[in-house]
Amino acid sequence: MLGKFALKQFQALNNGISDTQRAALETGTVGYEASVFAGKPDWKGLLSLPAPELSPEEKSFLDNEVEELCRRIDDWKIRDELQDMPDDVWQFLKEKKFFGMIIPKEYGGLGFSAQAHSAVVTKIGTRSGTVAANTMVPNSLGPAELLSRYGTPEQKDHYLPRLADGREVPCFSLTSPQAGSDATNQKDDGVVFKNKVDGKLYIKLNWDKRYITLAPVATLFGIAFNLKDPEHLLGDKEAVGITLALIPAETPGIQKGLRHHPIGAPFQCGPHQGKDVVVPLDSIIGGPPYAGQGWSMLINCLSVGRSVSLPASSAASARLAARVTGAYSFVRNQFGMPLAKMEGVQEALARIGGLTYMIDAARTLPLQDLDLAHKAGKEARPAVSSAILKYHTTESARKISLDAMDIFAGKGVCDGPNNPVGMIYQGVPVGITVEGANILTRSMMVFGQAAFLAHPYTLKELKAARDNDAKAAGKLLRQHLCNIFNNVARSFVMGITNGWKSRAPQKGPDQKFYGRINRLSSAYACAANITMLALQGSLAKKERTSALLGDVFSNLYMASQVLRRYNYEGRKKEDTPLMQWAATQCLYQAEQAMYELIDNHPSKLARAFLKPIVFPFGRRMKKPSHELDRKVAEALSTPGGARDRLTAGMFIPKDSADFIARLEKAFDLAHKAFPHEQALLKAVRKGSLSQSQDHMKMIEEALDKKLIDGDTAKLLKETQEARNSVIAVDSFPANQNRKQAVPASAGAPKP
Repeated sequence: MLGKFALKQFQALNNGISDTQRAALETGTVGYEASVFAGKPDWKGLLSLPAPELSPEEKSFLDNEVEELCRRIDDWKIRDELQDMPDDVWQFLKEKKFFGMIIPKEYGGLGFSAQAHSAVVTKIGTRSGTVAANTMVPNSLGPAELLSRYGTPEQKDHYLPRLADGREVPCFSLTSPQAGSDATNQKDDGVVFKNKVDGKLYIKLNWDKRYITLAPVATLFGIAFNLKDPEHLLGDKEAVGITLALIPAETPGIQKGLRHHPIGAPFQCGPHQGKDVVVPLDSIIGGPPYAGQGWSMLINCLSVGRSVSLPASSAASARLAARVTGAYSFVRNQFGMPLAKMEGVQEALARIGGLTYMIDAARTLPLQDLDLAHKAGKEARPAVSSAILKYHTTESARKISLDAMDIFAGKGVCDGPNNPVGMIYQGVPVGITVEGANILTRSMMVFGQAAFLAHPYTLKELKAARDNDAKAAGKLLRQHLCNIFNNVARSFVMGITNGWKSRAPQKGPDQKFYGRINRLSSAYACAANITMLALQGSLAKKERTSALLGDVFSNLYMASQVLRRYNYEGRKKEDTPLMQWAATQCLYQAEQAMYELIDNHPSKLARAFLKPIVFPFGRRMKKPSHELDRKVAEALSTPGGARDRLTAGMFIPKDSADFIARLEKAFDLAHKAFPHEQALLKAVRKGSLSQSQDHMKMIEEALDKKLIDGDTAKLLKETQEARNSVIAVDSFPANQNRKQAVPASAGAPKP
């Protein structure tokens, strides 16, 4: 009886899922995140994973080829004058096989790990978002990835070597005017026909694509389209489905040449069209057997690309912002003190530091999942964790950019070669929008995929429904109900104790966080299962409910990765405030989302049931304290290991003409001079030194009065000169093109 009832319920759920939705929801693999969804985080498995590491070859590439590339980049010239990378940078990228990082060595590529691919993009991104984007796309979702996984031997042999060395510049075209976030709504089509002359099968395509990165300069187009077979030349289906094909740019009927101008990062991106473009049937990636399989192919590869590309570019923005804003906040003085000493500024610095620590912590595990699976001869497709990363790393980068702009203030608002944060701020919308708009990712994808892939029973229940197996359905329902009851009981008990005495694998400053994650994970499993039970098929339309479930789940996942990072980096005392801030913030946000979820639950019965179970004493988590904010701000604005580890892997120029090089010098000098400058201010307050806006004059007077010695006077003068150079704002001749920049340190032009 129970089996028949269970089977009926599971079949109702299964019948409400289209083939396209099934491909999206069931594609992928899961790791640690599955234990969070089940309510029992696998701390042993998580903390036993080795620290991420690059091979000697990969390290050499970062230290040499990537370093040389970054030295060649003039981002202001790219953004303001050229609106493109210069020819020598394009050529260097091709010659050194930057476009072939993911292509296996046997096809002439570099064959790098996901970890190395990410490290390369991140380092380039700290120098130029434009160059990072142009480098990232050929190695993300596109022809190289699709060919490596699905291509025929002939396609691989022909295209992969040419993609690896830059003879071919690829783009992949999915988005069209009608198919944006709803990518399956493809109006672009291709019709199979038999050529009467040679008797072979061809496809006639028509398409209209936009937002396609590298399209204006591409020599090879990857196209997604709906394949139709009206004459049934391939089989019984007339509507074959979404199909992927590779088409050389010189093929007759292709129209290109226009480009978009993405805000703040003029990477090559544009529309293109195809009018009656005829290609052989073998142009389908993977050949005719993969006709109609395009959507599942894309979803399968998307989780890999999204684990690398946008998290890497977000990490680049975060590291750059953390390093330059921390330094600038100490160099820049107002009201007789560095900005970094002001509590309001410390609050913003703490967010920058804590979120930067969280971004890098969260993005490491999916990369390792990919690499460890590859070494074991298996495949990992981290669909759930990549969706979490896509949304939360780009949103965190957005918050970081706003705080950095607030601290740089007027200097950050005025664009120019000496503004290191303006390009971060301007480039943020790109990451928010591409590879699944953030609103869509949060409200549909994170929990939508987790509910199938990470849930301990959902996929098994759907399989029982498809197999019409009542016995298996009954057994799964009993197990599912037991899991719910167990999590209800655990949620209530840990809601009372706030996770106290819950299993923690470590003692020390991180100990309490394990218990709190255990508590909220159990509460989440309880709330997720009750919600799925109460709403069933209607949950798909309750996007805000899905979004909040995703928020709880995501923040618990990220808090766990923060603790893992703290452990594999050696549990360093200097890093403790960063770990505590990031973990505290994630847990606070998880609990806030849980409270909002229950308070606004579409089911009144679920609302009444969940609130006393999950929150018997109300909300327990607090935001990071003001003292913790101060400690994180101090870590960012003080030379030392914590700051260097937080920003490790970014490009730090040595050329004194470069703003960041001058800022680093001024930062070091400001710290050496700080106690002496404070002594001068104290002397002014005592009346033993005249107050003056002319700092050089004050230094000379202090030297004359023997308040300081000659070496100190020299240090103070050098510091002030370095400070003046750093705080100067870019300016340009009035009524003239911005290309004719006046150096920031030059001041007003002389009459």
